[in-house]
Amino acid sequence: MPETLIQKADTIITMDDGGQVLHGADLLIRDGVVAAVGQGLQTTGDVISGRGCVVTPGLVNTHHHLYQNLTRAVPGAQDALLFGWLQRLYPIWGRFGPDEMFVSAQLGLVELALSGCTLSSDHLYLYPNGSRLEDTIHAAATVGLRFHPTRGAMSIGESDGGLPPDALVEQEEAILNDMIRVVDAFHDPAEGSMCRVGLAPCSPFSVSRGLMRDTAILARDKGVMLHTHLAENDEDVAYSESQFGCRPGQYAEDLGWTGDDVWHAHCVKLDVTEIDLFASSRTGVAHCPCSNCRLGSGIAPVRQMRDAGVPVGLGVDGSASNDAANLIGEARQSMLLQRVQNGADAMSAYEALEMATRGGADILGRPDCGRLAPGKRADIAIWDTTGVSSSGSWDPAALLLAGPTQVKHLFVEGRQIVRGGEITSLDLPQLLQRHNTLARKLMEA
Repeated sequence: MPETLIQKADTIITMDDGGQVLHGADLLIRDGVVAAVGQGLQTTGDVISGRGCVVTPGLVNTHHHLYQNLTRAVPGAQDALLFGWLQRLYPIWGRFGPDEMFVSAQLGLVELALSGCTLSSDHLYLYPNGSRLEDTIHAAATVGLRFHPTRGAMSIGESDGGLPPDALVEQEEAILNDMIRVVDAFHDPAEGSMCRVGLAPCSPFSVSRGLMRDTAILARDKGVMLHTHLAENDEDVAYSESQFGCRPGQYAEDLGWTGDDVWHAHCVKLDVTEIDLFASSRTGVAHCPCSNCRLGSGIAPVRQMRDAGVPVGLGVDGSASNDAANLIGEARQSMLLQRVQNGADAMSAYEALEMATRGGADILGRPDCGRLAPGKRADIAIWDTTGVSSSGSWDPAALLLAGPTQVKHLFVEGRQIVRGGEITSLDLPQLLQRHNTLARKLMEA
């Protein structure tokens, strides 16, 4: 792989162990990793000007449901709370098949890439009409993003007191067998891996305690990570208390779902005891501020979590509960919500950006990503701060206060995925046409 030199960037925010922020500096990419960061670097390879730009690590998305890109702004779900929102959308999702899963994943990952994301997780928990996890894995390969898909599942349908329709749930033995299959086939634990697989029963209200426990045992046997939804809103907490006789954090602890190999989505309603539990066990949290606002779930206690030592990253959540997938926008929203809740000095632009980069990478078990330092993966976002959105800013590095919401250039493993604000890895107009055709078919069914 040829070298690439990002030359004379106005600012490089490294997110390295020392928190260095460099000005008028260079960054050299070689063989998929950062070879050097500093002044006056040279190359015989390609040179990209960093003048007028801020360079950051690629952003990391810790929670998404990519398949939902085909069901944005659905009437009847636009103003519903979580449970009602799910009940409106489940029948539509039941009409999906492999094509819908593949194309929606492609479009969702393109949207993330344009917002500066280089590594994304995904939580796919329903498999109608022959759909499989690899539909999304193959889609990610066409886009070129680093991917951490999770094999989700639902096993308790309406007839057994669960929320999802019976047609969308699976037998638990079949779920566990398929988890083994996808881990064996697609999980790459190596440093620099482009695909790692996690295991992710959907939520406490859609799977049994037995499946939660068995999945935790399986994940540790296979050396993969665990993920689920937890304490998303008041309904979620009430369900846990009525069905399990305890709060969500205790439920997770009882079933082996705490530790540095676990990350939970949302955690809007964690109390002080649960925050302390997650901090002491190093259990991660995927904070999804826009989705939490969109569904009226509340403001997650991120300031309290971080102060206690809970690892926190950011997620855009599904495109049917956020209706967008802009990760730099998610970082800004996180910063603003913590200020609303705790005061204007509660979270700086730099801290929110740290959660969106290094914080998310650490939650996904990827210390090789999320920072710009020699030997780390060359996942790099370059932001043009000469445009309207940054005009008049006294501190262009404060991207989340005044800065672009789309990336100028994006590198993943040293390969340029976005050039001049355009995706390079596939034909976007063709993808949009195919995506819109599938969406219309779903609307008309």
